[in-house]
Amino acid sequence: MTAAVADRTDKAAPVPDGAVMVNLKIARFNPEDGKGEHWDTFEVPCLPTDRMLNLLIYVKSYLDGTLTFRRSCAHGVCGSDAMRINGVNRLACKILMKDLLPKNPKKKLTISVEPIRGLPVEKDLVVNMEPFFDAFKAVKPYLITHGNEPTYERIQSPEDRARFDDTTKCILCACCTTSCPVFWNDGSYFGPAAIVNAHRFIFDSRDEGAAERLDILNDKEGVRRCRTTFNSTDACPRGIEVTKAIQEVKRALLFAR
Repeated sequence: MTAAVADRTDKAAPVPDGAVMVNLKIARFNPEDGKGEHWDTFEVPCLPTDRMLNLLIYVKSYLDGTLTFRRSCAHGVCGSDAMRINGVNRLACKILMKDLLPKNPKKKLTISVEPIRGLPVEKDLVVNMEPFFDAFKAVKPYLITHGNEPTYERIQSPEDRARFDDTTKCILCACCTTSCPVFWNDGSYFGPAAIVNAHRFIFDSRDEGAAERLDILNDKEGVRRCRTTFNSTDACPRGIEVTKAIQEVKRALLFAR
């Protein structure tokens, strides 16, 4: 969802005691104003305990009510506030200012914030996520079974669950996919997140659709497009070993022949 903060810039902007002033350099784009893509810089107070999302809400609330970005839970669970912070894909709600502030208190910090790459920008930090979700849906990210349903739940051992536990952590924030150079240059590539979610079911002992998913990912825009740069693993806010999962899907394709 887009930040639901009223366009109020006539209020006196509060400065908390002990706050440090930082420059927030934000990429801007409004398809209706004719200015094209440009940068705006705001001087914003922050405390070491603040998160980047707090600073964006401060700008929206007190300095420029037209600033547009997505956010929802603010606890690193919904994945809606993915953006590039100082050139790296991150969730704004998980970046603590104490990790960015310079050790020299006399040096003013400048932080750049821009939308994630490879997806069309709709306004400011908001991108069109439809191509990302289309790739996600294409790999059939749901349990596929045949025959009669069991009387109770489908039993699975802890060992079988552990086989794909890592890839169940995905929150579909798109940080991994939009950090991938292949995706930047070819938007038709499925991307790391789609492959991670395929992995979650390919290696689920209860699932019977692995062959279907592997056939989908065997496409020319599928898993073999990965160049193993580890960008996606570094970008994942949930700590998923994305590159490892992609390599396991590649090996599953070899043995499926």
